[in-house]
Amino acid sequence: MAAFMRGVSRLVSAERSVFVTNRSGVVIESKRYVRGLRRKPVKVLFPENQAGKVVKPPPQPGVKAAAKPTERWEKSDPVKTRSQGESPQVNVVKDQLDGLRFERALPGDKRLSRLVSVARSRAVREHQGKILLEGRRLICDALQAGASPQTVFFSTVDRLRELPVDKLRRATLIKVKFEDIRMWSDLVAPQGVIAIFSRPDPARMNYSQTGQSVPLSLICDNIRDPGNLGTMLRSAAAAGCSKVLLTKGCVDIWEPKVLRAAMGAHFRLPVYPSLTWEDVEDHLPKAAIVHVADSGASLITETEENLPRKPGDYGWVSSRPNRKNTLHEEYDTDSDSDDEGISPPRVETKLYHESWARTAAALVIGGETHGLSHEAVRLAGSTDGHRLFIPVIPDVDSLNSAMAASVLLFEGRRQLLELLRTSGKKRHPDQV
Repeated sequence: MAAFMRGVSRLVSAERSVFVTNRSGVVIESKRYVRGLRRKPVKVLFPENQAGKVVKPPPQPGVKAAAKPTERWEKSDPVKTRSQGESPQVNVVKDQLDGLRFERALPGDKRLSRLVSVARSRAVREHQGKILLEGRRLICDALQAGASPQTVFFSTVDRLRELPVDKLRRATLIKVKFEDIRMWSDLVAPQGVIAIFSRPDPARMNYSQTGQSVPLSLICDNIRDPGNLGTMLRSAAAAGCSKVLLTKGCVDIWEPKVLRAAMGAHFRLPVYPSLTWEDVEDHLPKAAIVHVADSGASLITETEENLPRKPGDYGWVSSRPNRKNTLHEEYDTDSDSDDEGISPPRVETKLYHESWARTAAALVIGGETHGLSHEAVRLAGSTDGHRLFIPVIPDVDSLNSAMAASVLLFEGRRQLLELLRTSGKKRHPDQV
């Protein structure tokens, strides 16, 4: 028996393993060698150029790797830990494009979803001073006008190259998957680039129409439909208006629908939102004459002129007696006028193609639902303005506010340019 045990000891020394016998005489393998492999691997400090690289421990000579220790090593990998969503972190590895460094978002990075959801809230936009712009053209227009970018998300490097890279030095650039952008995009066909900007200050922007505008301002009074407001901004930019003023109660100009309908007009001329009527007067030239637009299909007769009228009767609303079948999109506001019982001042009526733009002028367009406010008509009466009409054929409802604004703005531009041509004066933003 002693000789047998000495033989077993030699075999253990040669094969680097241990065998023992039980009472039944069966030889079993010992598990002592597993004890060393179950210890936790030593933490490795990676060089800066090899961050995130998986390094496996060197195998021990003559020992086969066990399954369980290998699994424990893989779970300790920081890259795989982040991919499982346990603790999303920002990737420290940065790439460069023309000297501009950008990050690659790791799986589980929530910055895109957080910023997009924040920028879509009007209350947060006004509180934090952030806006969201999507698409190459809109972002380029904002950068050209001097807007300050904060964060830019893009799907490919080619998309980033389409932007003026020299204007993105102070922004955080993050490369994300196109599927993430498509998930948070408002467009049917996303372009693969979304940017968060600081809310622009009209007084500090460099607008492309500076020096080409005519002394004509547009005042939007209680415009609540985003599509109409965006179209009005686009028409004002195309007609060469000097500025656009929005009273309280209008839809936010940074709503996604307004941005899409305006087609970059936000960055072509100054737009001042959420103004009181005292602020509106301060933004107008001293010699400006304010005109309001009415929806009547024909001029008011002398008998009807003497009848008491409500402020809404002066606005761009339906001229038909039955308006129950007309649907308008409503938006919450706390600026509804409570002085409907007060009779507004009398304002002289005039057809839109007659001469009314003889000096610096401002045109007030009211919403389709409530029309013009009492303050708008009062301001027109105090500046010797007119009520302008666009006659339409009988049994046809009036134009909506966006179409009426387009017709009147281009007619005002024509009259101002004709006056400048005949008088030989140079164009001035405040007077003719």
